[in-house]
Amino acid sequence: MAGLLIILFGTTILYLFAAGRIESFVRTLALQGFLLFLLVVIDVGEISFLNIAFLVLETLVVKTVVIPFFLLRVIRRNEIGREVDPRRPQFFRLILAVAIFMFGFLTAFWAARTGSIGQPLYFGMSISMIIASLFLIVQRRRIIIHILAYMTLENGIFLLSLSVAHEMPLLINLGVLLDLFVGVFLLAIFFNTIQDLYDRGTIDVLTKLKD
Repeated sequence: MAGLLIILFGTTILYLFAAGRIESFVRTLALQGFLLFLLVVIDVGEISFLNIAFLVLETLVVKTVVIPFFLLRVIRRNEIGREVDPRRPQFFRLILAVAIFMFGFLTAFWAARTGSIGQPLYFGMSISMIIASLFLIVQRRRIIIHILAYMTLENGIFLLSLSVAHEMPLLINLGVLLDLFVGVFLLAIFFNTIQDLYDRGTIDVLTKLKD
């Protein structure tokens, strides 16, 4: 069951690269959060009740509901519909997404052969998600996409932490969640300011900023 959830989590990479509507991107983030919640529930192990409660709060409430809802409000407030970049055909983006997805399986196979990672498939898919998020940040021009890609990057890091340790200290979880909140809210505020000043949501306007 866990393996199926991990593969489903990895296939969201394909949808993130192919999605044109920004709201679909946010809904995919919510799906990732729900899949992470299911993985936490399935792979509880001997984690303390307090840690389990926090992980459920972080994945089911924050990642699946609160942050996607907040981002949807930002998107609708600024009337953002689609992101279309004719310079990069969708076919090549899908090829790149498939390559990153397959790289995750190769990484998982390597981790299983070496025996250095307790959860090889978790590890492989988390590395793929991190790489895919970085590609999205580099390739896409809209600032809102950078915010969403930051969220997928954090989801990949969360899955990576599940792959290397069954017990994550509560203090580390609190630090990750605080960093997530601060990053997303500050980036959203920054995006709203740029949108109000320039009426555009791309990174091109940032080249004109001066001291």
